[in-house]
Amino acid sequence: MKTNNIYLALGIAISGLFAFTACDKNDGAGGGTTKVEVRMTDAPGNFDEINLHVKEIMLKSGEQSYTFAAEANWFNILDYRIGTNNPDILVASGEMPSGDITEIRLVLDDGNTIVVNGVEHALTTPSGQSSGWKVKLTENPVLVPGVTYTLLLDFDAAKSIVQTGNGKYMLKPVVRGVTAATSGLISGSVLPLESYPEILAIRGVDTIGTVADPLTGTFTIGGLEEGTYSLKIIPVDTLNVSDSTITNVSVSLGQNTNVGVIDLGN
Repeated sequence: MKTNNIYLALGIAISGLFAFTACDKNDGAGGGTTKVEVRMTDAPGNFDEINLHVKEIMLKSGEQSYTFAAEANWFNILDYRIGTNNPDILVASGEMPSGDITEIRLVLDDGNTIVVNGVEHALTTPSGQSSGWKVKLTENPVLVPGVTYTLLLDFDAAKSIVQTGNGKYMLKPVVRGVTAATSGLISGSVLPLESYPEILAIRGVDTIGTVADPLTGTFTIGGLEEGTYSLKIIPVDTLNVSDSTITNVSVSLGQNTNVGVIDLGN
């Protein structure tokens, strides 16, 4: 069985960036977990290099904070610009409880540098920044259970670098956060419970599957690209019931398409 490798290339123009609030067709956010990928891109500045040493990304939901350790912790942010072959870089990823993201912070380690006219300089940071820099959000994103999101941090190079009077450079990151859902999901339930069915979401040559909960018959298939699917239900114990297929199941990014109760006995 082949599974999708979900990846959304973010080729959005900077001027068109927006904060995404996910809406669920049937169920509100809350309960369950959501996968979040944190990427960074650059709004250009007049420098040769800006080498950042990222320690971690902190996400806050309500009063609880969640920390994602950096996966790419040392890179030249000027190498990653929307509209180029390298539009962004994956900095961190992880799962957190679904719900509102109320705050995002970028936490940097020491050792950041800048190259100007071929000369490398240390990038110092103001003291007391162990908690990181707050990322500006125009709207708090709402994370739906089972949906994957990309959080794009737009680093404004021109506004983030300050040259002091003695020729040194100081880093005061100005970062804007944009959240976009990169997958959707299909949910429902299957009867009779004793059929222990497998449920397959099929789109072209790609198939993603799950099994129904044996106690409730409910199922959820997440990580689905936007598009139209066929949903095939295959009972393990036939109990005189047959396979069933539902066609034209529409999936939208950030939304849950609930197909309701599927009764294999009818």
